[in-house]
Amino acid sequence: MSESTQREVEHDIHISAPAAAVYRLLSEVENWPRIFPPTLYVDHLAKGDRQERIRIWATANGEAKNWTSRRTLDPEHFRITFRQEVSAPPVASMGGMWVIEPVSDGESRVRLLHFYRATDDDPQGLAWIDEAVDRNSRSELAALKSNVEFVHNAEALTFSFEDTLRINGSGKDVYDFLNEAHLWSERLPHVAKVHLKEDVPGLQLLEMETRAKDGSTHTTTSYRVTFPYHRIVYKQVTLPALMTLHTGCWEIRETPDGVTTSSQHTVMLNADNIERVLGAGATVDDARDYVRNALSTNSRATLGHAKEYAESRR
Repeated sequence: MSESTQREVEHDIHISAPAAAVYRLLSEVENWPRIFPPTLYVDHLAKGDRQERIRIWATANGEAKNWTSRRTLDPEHFRITFRQEVSAPPVASMGGMWVIEPVSDGESRVRLLHFYRATDDDPQGLAWIDEAVDRNSRSELAALKSNVEFVHNAEALTFSFEDTLRINGSGKDVYDFLNEAHLWSERLPHVAKVHLKEDVPGLQLLEMETRAKDGSTHTTTSYRVTFPYHRIVYKQVTLPALMTLHTGCWEIRETPDGVTTSSQHTVMLNADNIERVLGAGATVDDARDYVRNALSTNSRATLGHAKEYAESRR
């Protein structure tokens, strides 16, 4: 291939945090869905001291894609090199590097480099990649800056919890119930309407209208990544006013005497909206309780109906 077909671009940002702290955050890929808006889920396929293989699910120009990357970690020089092992069209090849440069004890410059080619050197494909890389790079760097600089506030506003239920049935039946979300408006009383799109097997876009206890409804949109027959992970991309992040996971674990099914949530609260939503004087603890109760109520209801479904099929 000629060199002229490869595009090389660079984006950068200054962050008010030490280079070592920024590097540590970037090296922990399992947290990327919390840090980077386009990232839906990241899974380690292999992990060594300096080399690792990861699979990433992310949105690009409103479309969900997934790919496998190899990364080389260089903690001494605060560099991380990456290259897509299996790219998704229109990307023929994609690689790059994170470079974190100390500016002072408390400030860093982060450079994000990309080099890529389009499938069949198609000009329209290249233009699509140009736009996606530019949009995602700016979004990733802005989110990285925000996350690092406000990490202490984020810790106070971020929490995780889990609801678990034992089911005397098969794990496959439980998985099928959770995976077949297009049937939830028939199977779950708290779901008024639902639309499930799965153009790529295992990668779903779920739009759902949910009923609250007071009879009001609200619409949510989530991307889901499915792993038959043991896990479904998701990231909500339209969020209510009290949240700036909501990721979750349905986990199904078979044992000799039944199935343990759990619903896990990770939430980051939107501190600016707490009093507007919950009233004057409402605190972070109030918002935490409110959000946890709302999410747990729906999770427990879904788990209960999954239990009925699986146990009825024994």
